[in-house]
Amino acid sequence: MKQGSGLSVYSGVAIGPAVVYRKPRQTAEVVRGTPEEEQKKFEQACETAKEQLSRLYAQARETVGEEHAAIIEVQMLMLEDLDYLEGVAAEIAAGEAAADAALGCGEAMAQMFAALDDEYMKARSADIRDASRRVSDILSGAEEFRLPEGRFLLAAEDLSPSETIQLPRERILAFVTRQGSSSSHTAILARTLNIPSLVQADIDLDEVDKCQTLAVDGFTGNWYVDPDTETLAALMEKQAQANASRAALEAYRGKESITPSGKKILLCANIGSPEDAVFAMKGDAEGIGLMRSEFLYLGRDSLPAEEELYNAYRQVAQTMEDRPVVVRTLDIGADKQADYLNLEKEENPALGLRGLRLCLNQEELFRTQLRAIYRASAFGKLQIMFPMVASVWELSKAKQLCNQIRRELIREGYQVGDVPIGVMVETPAAAVIADELAKEADFFSVGTNDLTQYTLAVDRQNAHIGDFYDPYHPALMRLLAWIAKCAKEAGIWAGICGELGADPRLTEKFIEMGYTELSMAPGKILETRKLICESKV
Repeated sequence: MKQGSGLSVYSGVAIGPAVVYRKPRQTAEVVRGTPEEEQKKFEQACETAKEQLSRLYAQARETVGEEHAAIIEVQMLMLEDLDYLEGVAAEIAAGEAAADAALGCGEAMAQMFAALDDEYMKARSADIRDASRRVSDILSGAEEFRLPEGRFLLAAEDLSPSETIQLPRERILAFVTRQGSSSSHTAILARTLNIPSLVQADIDLDEVDKCQTLAVDGFTGNWYVDPDTETLAALMEKQAQANASRAALEAYRGKESITPSGKKILLCANIGSPEDAVFAMKGDAEGIGLMRSEFLYLGRDSLPAEEELYNAYRQVAQTMEDRPVVVRTLDIGADKQADYLNLEKEENPALGLRGLRLCLNQEELFRTQLRAIYRASAFGKLQIMFPMVASVWELSKAKQLCNQIRRELIREGYQVGDVPIGVMVETPAAAVIADELAKEADFFSVGTNDLTQYTLAVDRQNAHIGDFYDPYHPALMRLLAWIAKCAKEAGIWAGICGELGADPRLTEKFIEMGYTELSMAPGKILETRKLICESKV
């Protein structure tokens, strides 16, 4: 038996045969032609890659939702990027083979993106490598890796975005990768599928190739190659207990989330696309506590039209039936960028033109989204939430525009529902003046991710200062208690929609503070409902 550890991205125990995923390999020698011939081959390969990606995008939308499928759109756009195309053409003209030029220029661009401070742009380096490798593989005749039948644990050096999406998810028992991070596509998929997985594992893939059994303990972060009899028995018992616990959670499906003392808590889901609303319903969500609108704007080369946005919001409203849906207005900026907006590069984008600030500066962009939301409100219980509010005047100005648009639509003959307007409290300024904002808002929902990093002045994506990112810091707890107090005194509801919403260590504390809504990933809802129903508050 050999064992080691990695970073767990989803808990649970998986035991079974292992498959080591290998990158496509060139099967025959490629003959280099003239620069003109190589250029033509490159252009044809780009078209083939786009066709492949287009099919993959359609598959991804169907199986994992719009938010995850957006990474494929990014790759399609990359294959039309002039810097990349001109770079490859220059390499080919200088005598480089098309396959090598495609891969080399892609790697150079990926390294440039990886060196940027902006986390969203850093993450795009994986997409660039993925797209350029696809073109190179087409040019070099690389043969795709074929997975066996049956169910297995998948081990790999790393998995690219498109590889992750194409995997037969129903047959994978667990992921184990030597690279990756808790925010990688592999980790996101593992959490979506609820399967135990490790990244950054210190595992020898050659040994995995030869083993009979691989086991992963997502609770401890340990892996075992050919575990001995005693270890295997202990893992199987742990697996049985975990499966029984998950099965027991089904008893809470369809129940209200009420504490023994009678406090009702609304358990909602966070989503990034209309398709994700289906997962929310499957997870037994009592509403949508956060719909991230920005994914309707990312991975494209122009702004979405009002009709497209309207159809997206209407789809969510209809899917959720009579349940409330909180739509966060556009939060482009910081780690989420859209090139077609032509925003100036900022030294510190996290503190720059983002969220409500951008929308108030570009009113036409804002108007289009607000019109779409108000039109869709005729089909369900839509609510509007503004991100990155720091002052009362910002909220007042945005509300004025909302009221103006509502009147316009009624004059135009549209049916419009009652749409509450709330604040996503994620700046320390908004937290401190929560008593003033509560006079203007219909509800609060706390974005604990940004509120934590802004309060502590710690970038949560920076691994070098991760020890200083403390979501339980007393300063944050004081702000959260104050926000809930201000909401209660003003007669409005307050919720949590950041990662802490599903933190079992804080569930009772949030209820004691006065929060009446918690929003989280759909897969966490039944688990949290059990905690609430068995709580001591």
